[in-house]
Amino acid sequence: MKAKIKEFDKTIFGLGVILSVIGLIVISSASSVLSYQRFGHTNYYLTRQVIFFVIGVALALIVSRIDYRIFKKYAFIILAIVFVLLVIVLIPSVGFSVGGSRRWIDLGVFFFQPTEFAKLAIIFYLSAWFSTREEIIHSFYGALLPPILVSGALAALILMEPDFGTMSALGLIVLAIFFASGAKLSHLFALILSGVGLAWLAISAAPYRVARITSFLDPAIDPQGIGYQINQALIAIGSGGFFGQGFGFSRQKFNFLPEPIGDSIFAVMSEELGFVRVGFVLLLFLIFGIFGYRIAKKAPDSFGTLVAIGITSWIVFQTVLNVGAMVGLLPLTGIPLPFISYGGSSMLATMIALGVLLNISRQRL
Repeated sequence: MKAKIKEFDKTIFGLGVILSVIGLIVISSASSVLSYQRFGHTNYYLTRQVIFFVIGVALALIVSRIDYRIFKKYAFIILAIVFVLLVIVLIPSVGFSVGGSRRWIDLGVFFFQPTEFAKLAIIFYLSAWFSTREEIIHSFYGALLPPILVSGALAALILMEPDFGTMSALGLIVLAIFFASGAKLSHLFALILSGVGLAWLAISAAPYRVARITSFLDPAIDPQGIGYQINQALIAIGSGGFFGQGFGFSRQKFNFLPEPIGDSIFAVMSEELGFVRVGFVLLLFLIFGIFGYRIAKKAPDSFGTLVAIGITSWIVFQTVLNVGAMVGLLPLTGIPLPFISYGGSSMLATMIALGVLLNISRQRL
């Protein structure tokens, strides 16, 4: 059946823009104290995020006009470039380190984080790989082992930064694409067991990760140490109640809650806006997921289907990892909330991915 060139899905584009604007509004409050303390005025982070948002929307619209199939042709090259960047970021004289993590490359105008683009690169690669091997998808050595090794190598580089949160999100994205490709359940089960085993080894190898798991199981065990962030996040969320303290009236942003504009932004948002309004924001993410998977279902070919599933799963799983950690249901990993958290690389990568999703929706069956 021939695909029809149509207008892109305005609903999912609107959801991405609305969530980003909500993020800008929350950042304007959550970043005010931090911005004033570091730069002498309250709008430093907001101004930069607005710039990234405008550039991101422009990129999404540009990419939405590019036939997504071109990424199938260049998937391996894109992945190779990301591999090189992930190696470069580990070089002490090049990679910029914050809090013991070397994740950024200083480009002068902003700090570039390759891991944000690694998610999109692995989605292109796996989708291209499986869409050309549908006839041998049940062959472990012929179809599954090579992408497992590639994904493992990518995860290892990310873990060396270290960035356990992105590695976790990457693992879930890979699993979603493997499942959607039609791989045998026995192979998927073995992959899950291997992933859990490797994750446990990664946790065991770093005392601070063990401490995070311990604090997750019992937040009160070290409230002023490793359990400090989750305890302060729970205080923020709890004090927000149903309707919040009011916009701009967060107490936790006054140097009590670590990373108030990063992975903890959900806690500040909950404190100021309350359960009802934050519930609406989470509903927007849910609708985004529904429409994203619907685009995947209507994609004109298997490559488009897998890419759409990968991108949608990226947004959905990363949201679950972030929010789950903030409410104490999952261990803290330091992963940002898509569209909402501050970060230029995160915003640009997410918007480019949204543009790809929009192009797939243009060519739906």
